[in-house]
Amino acid sequence: MTAFIVFILAFAGLFGLVIGSFLNVVAYRVPAGIPLTRESRCPRCEAPVRPWQNVPVLSWLALRGRCASCRTPISARYPLVEAMTGVAFVAVTWLALYAAPAPASGPAPGALVLAAYLWFAAASVVLTLTDLDRQLLPRAIVLPSAVAVLALFTSAWFAGAPVENLLRALAGGVILYVIYALLRVIRPDGMGGGDVRLAGLVGVCLGWIGWGALAVGGFAAFALGGVVGLALVAIKRAGRRTAIPFGPWMLAGAWVGIVAGEQIARAYIDWAIPA
Repeated sequence: MTAFIVFILAFAGLFGLVIGSFLNVVAYRVPAGIPLTRESRCPRCEAPVRPWQNVPVLSWLALRGRCASCRTPISARYPLVEAMTGVAFVAVTWLALYAAPAPASGPAPGALVLAAYLWFAAASVVLTLTDLDRQLLPRAIVLPSAVAVLALFTSAWFAGAPVENLLRALAGGVILYVIYALLRVIRPDGMGGGDVRLAGLVGVCLGWIGWGALAVGGFAAFALGGVVGLALVAIKRAGRRTAIPFGPWMLAGAWVGIVAGEQIARAYIDWAIPA
């Protein structure tokens, strides 16, 4: 591994830490209707959060997980989200550099495709938080993310990426959106409007990579959600009619498809249709 690659991965990790700090704010404020531009304050004593108190992970450790003014405990979730986002950004960057799940025909389109998947990684973190907290996938997050990812993919095409990738991404978004919309019509109490909107974004990100990624990522969402639901029922943490957030499993399934969907689909075809 060259020094340049190490620098790129380190930069991605630090950038992810900063983005993770912002995602904590988005996950709390967007569902509550609080402007993102409002100054950060302690929810108990209203003391403003100073810049040095807002350094990802390090500030929480330095303050020993408490407000600097009133010593109210600060949830460990904040540094955990920051750290997880940093790790996710390193993983996505490494995948783009070494695994090349979505060939982009050169460094310029490759950088744009990487930016699209980093955006999707950030959206995955914040949407998982809002769905677990409030069973909500805010359109104020999903729709701008879909526009941003499509804009980056389109720019990658203008920069030299294969047009087939862009067309497949558009088709993937439409296909998953229609499937989830039909499921919502059939079972309104089992599928929310946020899930339908998120399906379009997920389909675009999977479709850019390939049909195998789209099929595996789409199926993995239901497989993961079903396994977790059955496990919760088995340990009596949920009943058969308990509403379980599905967004996190859609996103987890999407990343299964992004990371290994093409390989899984190829292995399945080789097994099902031996030469």
